This record gives sequence, structure tokens and C-alpha cells, in this order.
Amino acid sequence: MNLKQSILTLWPYLVVFKGRVTLAALALIAAKGATLLMPWALKEIIDSVDANLQDIILVPVALLLLYGGLRFASVFFGEVRDALFGRVTEHAMRHIGLKVFKHLHSLELAFHLDRQTGGISRDIERGTSGLSFLMRFLMFNIIPTLFEILIVAVIFATLFSPWFALVTLLAVALYITFTVVVTQWRNRFIREANQADNNSNTRAIDSLLNYETVKYFNNEEYEASTYDTFLARWEQARLKNRLSLLALNSGQALIIAAAITVLMWLGALEVVTGTLTIGELVMINAYMIQLFLPLNFLGFVYREIRRALTDLENMLGLLTRKPSINDGPGAEPLTLTQGAIRFENVKFHYDSDRPILNELSFNVPAGSKVAVVGASGAGKSTLARLLYRFYELNSGAIYIDEQPIHKVTLASLRQAIAIVPQDTVLFNTTIVENIAYGRPDASADEINKAIDMAHLRAFINSLDKGDQTLVGERGLKVSGGEKQRIAIARAILKKSPILIFDEATSALDSHSEQAILSAMREVASEHTSIVIAHRLSTITDADTIIVLKAGQVIEQGKHDDLLALQGEYARMWELQQKQSDNA
Repeated sequence: MNLKQSILTLWPYLVVFKGRVTLAALALIAAKGATLLMPWALKEIIDSVDANLQDIILVPVALLLLYGGLRFASVFFGEVRDALFGRVTEHAMRHIGLKVFKHLHSLELAFHLDRQTGGISRDIERGTSGLSFLMRFLMFNIIPTLFEILIVAVIFATLFSPWFALVTLLAVALYITFTVVVTQWRNRFIREANQADNNSNTRAIDSLLNYETVKYFNNEEYEASTYDTFLARWEQARLKNRLSLLALNSGQALIIAAAITVLMWLGALEVVTGTLTIGELVMINAYMIQLFLPLNFLGFVYREIRRALTDLENMLGLLTRKPSINDGPGAEPLTLTQGAIRFENVKFHYDSDRPILNELSFNVPAGSKVAVVGASGAGKSTLARLLYRFYELNSGAIYIDEQPIHKVTLASLRQAIAIVPQDTVLFNTTIVENIAYGRPDASADEINKAIDMAHLRAFINSLDKGDQTLVGERGLKVSGGEKQRIAIARAILKKSPILIFDEATSALDSHSEQAILSAMREVASEHTSIVIAHRLSTITDADTIIVLKAGQVIEQGKHDDLLALQGEYARMWELQQKQSDNA
């Protein structure tokens, strides 16, 4: 991010509140005007008092009141400016934060599988803070301060010797150049500290999310040691940052001190010769202090703007990442007539060195129940991801009611499919809210019906808080079987014509499995359903069983027909039966 890109990013949010921004700018002008008049008022007071030292009653009361009023006006209008512009800043933070959040949800699954959640959350947090800083200080500090420098130089050149203006401008130019050069050098330390902060935060969140695994393997000390390694890198990066800040602040202080010393020396010489009054010398000093205070702050603001741009570039960098899965040109909503699915010569791989599906073709007739079985790595779960269009095919096509899914809108495609995933992850909220997530506008009666169909009622009734019980982060407070039943209820509630059960009974005991299978049969009777299964006993009633091996269909048919073939399916069935008997 550079300053131009940042301004272009912020401009739409300034335009939305033109009235507020205009009033804030007027308040800024009033505050700066009062600030610039204060040294002049102080000079008039001192010269007036100096001329009337013999008669203390003649103290210029009007000038004193004016000076006090100017001081109040400077602060008051500054506060008015901040209050007016606060709404603009908060509006921008809200909408850019929302934009990033929505954009993250639009990115493909591959991005989210590779992402580091802790690092991204820090990028968003620092980015919104950086945005707030830019909004406030870019408009209300840098530009007004540069304007104030110019006005003071004009005052010095007009009222006093041109040398005063020349020294002032040279000092300002040197100060700004030094600040820019050193801040650019410091930027790499800021980036290094940010990266170290992201890494340590990511590791901490990852460890806490896997709390049980840490306990299972007695690795508390290992986790603490690993986390401390990341913190040590952060500490070193922060140390470099602090030392570079010392160099920057010291250089700025030297330039300011030298400039004020030279100006006061020039002023003192002119007072001695009678060219300047005491009041004018005080005015010069007041202007210099008044000038270099904001200039010193300008150094801080520039440093912080560079840091804010560094923080902002990470957050807005997320926005520049284009989703690889989009609605194609001219995409139309999916028109469902029956719900028939067809895979035609589908080839797909996550990694080019390891093909997953190879010229895969099969049909799922409308309203039928088709089971997909095979060894681990055969590509079973990949079918569901491709049907949802989480990934693009390498070749071939998938059709729903003879419509290629890459030519329909993603929203309509995914609305037509409901899934009970193999690994169900719940939100850290109540049971009923997790179920209602399937269709947030569903009525209480519809939710209760889904609960009953998923055989969740007895479990919910056994809880003190019933369906208002919190499930914990990622659903850790409920068992695997209960999570899957919640997932089934959620899928039922979605009322999609196509259902996918991805090993939906894998975490259930035999009794619960039979109850869920009964519910699945009831639900699937009115839907086109694909059942991805490991336990063959759960899919014996399927209309068609497809056996996958190395990404290809090697057998296909009903349960009894496949057993009669004495092929791969029969071998898998015999093996599982022996395991069941031994258990």
C-alpha cells in the first residue's frame, strides 16, 4: 500500500458523509486559526505590559481575555472536529471490516485449508486500527501542520528578517527528509515484528484449539517451549524496532534543538540592537515551540502512518486476492426439475503428482439413494467437494438435471445441496442455534420436527438447559455421535432436494446408528441422496452401490449383486464381517 492507494481506498467513505467532513474541516480551520493567533496575542500583551510597567492597573484586560479565548477556541474546535469525524471513521472501519469478512467467505476452500486463522485475525485487527489512524491523522494532522509551517514562515519573512523564515524552512525540510528516510529504513523492523506477532498468535490459538490433543500426549511443556520460541523472535524484532525508534527520535530532537537555538540567537541579537521588542522575541519563541510541537508530532504521525500502511496492506491484501471459484460469465440459477446427478469423465487432482479421480463417470438417478464406497484415499469425500464446486475440475463435467454445475450460480447450486459431513464442526452457541443454522428463518415447529427426525429429542431432554445448552468451541462439549445428529438435523432443516451423507454414522454406536439410519432412510426417500460410507452394513439398502478404487468406478450395482460378483466389494464385506465378529 502507498499513500495514493490508501486515499483511493478511503475516499468513498469520506464522500458518504460530505456534510460531516465539511463541518469537521471548518472546525479544523477555526482551531488552526486560533492557534496561529495565540503567539501574536501573547506578544501584544507583553509589549503592552512592558510599556506600562509603572502602572499595573493598565494591564491590557481585553488582550488577556482574547488570549484566553483563543486558547479555549483552539481546544474546543479541535474536539468538535474529532467528534464530527468520529462517525466517518467508525463507518469506514465497520464497512471495510465487513467487506474483508465477506471476501474471506468468498475465497475458495484451498485458501482456507492453507490459512493461519490467528495471523489473519491479527491482520484484520491491526488493519482496521491502521485504517482508523489514517482517516483521522492524514486529513487532520499532516496537511494542517504543513499549512501551519507555511504560514509561520510567511509571518517570519514579513514581520522579521528573511533569515528567520529561511532557518525555519531549512529545519522543517531537514526534519521531514530525515524522518522519511529513517522511517523507510525502520519499516522492515515493523514488518518483522508484525510477522513474529502473527506467528506467535497463530501458534497460541492452534495449541488452545487442540487442548485435548496436548493433554493426551503430555505436551504442555513442549507447547510452552514452542510458544516461547515464537515469543523470543517477537521480542528480538521488537528490540530492533525500539533501537531504530531511538535513532529516529534522537535525530529529530537534535534538528529541533539546533533550529530553535539558531532562531533564538538571531532574535536575541536583534533585541540587543533594538530591532526587536521583548514581545516579538517571545512571539518568535512561541511560534517556534508551537511549530515544532506539531512538527514533532508530525514525525510521530508519519511513523505511525507508515506503520498503519504496513498493517493495512496485509488486510487489504486479502481483498486483492481473487477467488478462484466464481460464477462463470452468464451463469444462471440452477433449475431443479428432478435432482438427477451425472459425473462425466471427471478428472481431478489436488496435486498434479497425485491424481484423485481419473475419467470418473456415474449417474445418480432422481430420487434414488446411491452409495459410494472404497478404501481411504479412493476419492469418496472429494466427490462431495466437487459437487459443491469447492474446486474446479481438471477435465470432464458434473451435471444436475443436465445443467453443468460450472455454468450455474454458486449460490443456487449450494442451496440445492445439504450435507452431513464426516467431521462436523459446530459454532460455539446453543444446540438449537446450531440446528437452525441450516435455515435461519425456519419456524420453531420446523426445527422441532428436524430434532425429532434426527432422534435428538431424548438427548436434549436429558440436558438441564435443553436445546439452549451451549456446545462449546467447535462443539467440544458434545460427543461425536451427538454432533453428527445435530448435523443431520441441520441438513434436514435446510430442505435441499439433494442430500449428501459423508460417513454420517461413523461416530455412532450400533444402537444410535440404527436410529440414524432409519431417519436417513425416511429423509432420503424424498430426495436424491449420495451416501459416502465406510461401514458397508449402513448402505445395504442403497439403490446403487458404486465401488471406487484409484479414482475410478470398478464395480457398480445393488448389494446382493455385488456380493455375487465376488470382487472388491465382496472382499471388503467379508473383511468387515470378520472384524465385526471378532469385536
